[in-house]
Amino acid sequence: MIIIKSQEEINIMRESGRVTAYILSELSNFIRPGISTKEIDEFVEDIIIKNNMIPSFKGYNGYPSSVCTSVNEEVVHGIPSADKILREGDIISVDVGSTHKGYVSDAARTYPVGKISEEAQRLIKSAEESFFEGLKYCKVGYRLSDISAAIQRKAESDGFSVVRDFVGHGIGKSMHEEPQIPNYGNPGRGPRLAPGMVFAIEPMINQGSYEVEVLQNNWTVVTVDRKLSAHYENTVVITDGEPELLTLFDV
Repeated sequence: MIIIKSQEEINIMRESGRVTAYILSELSNFIRPGISTKEIDEFVEDIIIKNNMIPSFKGYNGYPSSVCTSVNEEVVHGIPSADKILREGDIISVDVGSTHKGYVSDAARTYPVGKISEEAQRLIKSAEESFFEGLKYCKVGYRLSDISAAIQRKAESDGFSVVRDFVGHGIGKSMHEEPQIPNYGNPGRGPRLAPGMVFAIEPMINQGSYEVEVLQNNWTVVTVDRKLSAHYENTVVITDGEPELLTLFDV
């Protein structure tokens, strides 16, 4: 069942989203060669706590950190470590969740570490643009799979592949609510969108094959061919008009 949020609930999630958006903006300056992914985790956790919110990820199903830091071929759920040092030319996806008064916001970006290859730049751009293609269908009257199909069309038209094993989701009092939102599929399927639905839409786009595997830590997901992966995510509210992005500052 898709939980329709009240205006009061959306207002709370808007506050949570504001902090998550701020963190993602600040990370673009913080991330650089020579820092560890553990430093990123500490940086993010400090901001969340200073804003009187709770890191949504820490302790979630036993997850040990406040963010996910996924480097290069890591797709999602990379665990921060003092031993994981970023190097010039890497790319890193940072997935952040803030909880405010029991309501969660969830978003991710992929960042360059110093100067990166043109192909890596193109992959990061495709993940972001795929999200915004899907966003065009986040309006009343469209069906859920219209979002999925638009994301897949864009990513594949850029020559990349779309991860199948992990998907977007509803979000609210729980990190993961119904419905699941794949980043691939045929249009015209699934429930029609209605005001008050809130989704975490998150294209995960691979340079090579869409196939992935989970490492022995039972968290970190990597591409089977060990080629690069990029991740872009926002928390999105369906309204009577244009969708509202809770985790992106106006530009």
